[in-house]
Amino acid sequence: MASKGWLTLPAGIGLIAANMIGAGVFLSSGFMAQDMGPGPILLAWVAGGTLALLGALSYAELSRLITGSGGEYRYVGTLWHPMLGSLAGWGSLLLGFSAPVAIDGFAVGAFLNTLVDGPDPRITGTALIVLLTAAHAGRRWMSAHTQNVLIALKVFLLMGFIAAGLAMGASRWPTWSPPAATDPAAFPTAAFLKNQYWIAFAFSGWNAAAYVAGEFKDPKRDVPRALLIGCGSVAVLYMLVNWIFVANLTPAELSVVFEYEASRVTLGHALVEKMGSALGASAMSVFAILAFSSAMSAMTLVGPRVYAEMARDGYLPTVFAGSGSEPPRWSVMLQGTLAIGLLWTHSLLEAVESAGGMLLLFSMLSTSGLVLRADARPAYRAAAALYTIGALGILGYGVANNPHQVWWFVGLTVFGSIAYTQRRTTPDDDNASSAYSA
Repeated sequence: MASKGWLTLPAGIGLIAANMIGAGVFLSSGFMAQDMGPGPILLAWVAGGTLALLGALSYAELSRLITGSGGEYRYVGTLWHPMLGSLAGWGSLLLGFSAPVAIDGFAVGAFLNTLVDGPDPRITGTALIVLLTAAHAGRRWMSAHTQNVLIALKVFLLMGFIAAGLAMGASRWPTWSPPAATDPAAFPTAAFLKNQYWIAFAFSGWNAAAYVAGEFKDPKRDVPRALLIGCGSVAVLYMLVNWIFVANLTPAELSVVFEYEASRVTLGHALVEKMGSALGASAMSVFAILAFSSAMSAMTLVGPRVYAEMARDGYLPTVFAGSGSEPPRWSVMLQGTLAIGLLWTHSLLEAVESAGGMLLLFSMLSTSGLVLRADARPAYRAAAALYTIGALGILGYGVANNPHQVWWFVGLTVFGSIAYTQRRTTPDDDNASSAYSA
């Protein structure tokens, strides 16, 4: 039976695409090309897409077994323990959504300054956060239209880039070799594994529909479809984009990504400039602005639904739960305020890397819990097992190469544990974060 929600299948697919498609796909292969050839690069993207699809399959089954919004907060709290679920919720509030919104806001300001002589990127970022917060804290129709317009523009420009690249670019298999490879004929196993961590970041957002599952008109039907169609479609687009890059740019040209922080030049800029299109370079900056703005909008829509669920379970004041059919506006404003604070007070890149590691950890806890569920269908349990193994390997590599992430985990655990003992109500531990579907 359909719910009284407002999200449709197309809107759910768009929400996933908005969360997933960002600057990462226009940067990662430039770094990879220094010690990986065209074949291994494309194979690495296939592996990353496969892992994301395994995660989407797992969450499709989780959304069938565990109803309502909240994502990892709901799944981990139900499958393992409410305290672990609350840690996932606090991670979402403090880093998972607020910090990415802040850093994307800065990026919008920086890309705008490549087109016009604009103000400090933090001023532009602050203004955009305020606008998006107002849009998503207002009437539900305003929130929906804002998100739909931004994702439609972003997908239109991305499809245009792909069409132009396939029509005007090279079609033969590239013959270049990576400059840093000691043996170009050998498969670069170490580099392949190393880059899966960053590819996982590029694919992050495949689970966006799970955070707002309770707001779909027909959640049991449309949440799984949105997860699989959204993730699969973006994976195909990513493969096309990366084929265009490795087929048309050499490692020296691909190395332009090392200047990204200073010049805000992506591989898209490098490609259209090579083709002799100054207008195309400006279009790429416009695409980057839309990509970051759309991602910010999607996170401003999705994140507060987690905090609303936390408020209903007693981890936040009831005002953050919202009421009726309108957005949880106080949760929206809470996230916007935190994002602006982070934008002006912190260096965010390290925090975002740690947030990515935490989100990977909690998605892995969700899928590992599904493996243990006797009522889960066998094919989906198998997908969950494969995702868990893959995510564990990527997370292990990330922590080994960035040990500072451990301190974020420790800090979140300490803070979350204290907050859990002080929660306003004492939910039933068997059902604190969600209820099973009938």
